[in-house]
Amino acid sequence: MSDLLAAIGLILVLEGVAYGLFPDFMRRAAYEISRADSDLIRMVGLSAAIGGAVVFWFVRG
Repeated sequence: MSDLLAAIGLILVLEGVAYGLFPDFMRRAAYEISRADSDLIRMVGLSAAIGGAVVFWFVRG
């Protein structure tokens, strides 16, 4: 459980840094995502989740 909380904390840090250092880019990215097709967003999200699981498996395996 502590690994899960650590991972969530790391995600929050990385997102916070991205919004803090590159607010205009993040605003444009959010705008582009809002205009994208739902199927594309779904495929990118699932690909990221699978990629993250593979990285996690190699690191913690």
